[in-house]
Amino acid sequence: MIKCHLSTLLGMKKLKVADVVRDTGVNRSTVNRLFHETNNRIDFDTLEKICTYLDCTVGDFLEVKHESNEE
Repeated sequence: MIKCHLSTLLGMKKLKVADVVRDTGVNRSTVNRLFHETNNRIDFDTLEKICTYLDCTVGDFLEVKHESNEE
């Protein structure tokens, strides 16, 4: 599972989804899906725009969470 830290990063920088949309030109629905972690893919161009805007690395923005197989 891949976790997106957009909501955390925006909170740390005191930014809103509307700020990201306005300043990057990324579609609002795309940013909302990333914010709420309901997306299942991201375009490299979108990833680059958001990471550049937030001055973060891809590793800061996305994290691979290994799911345990505990039963």
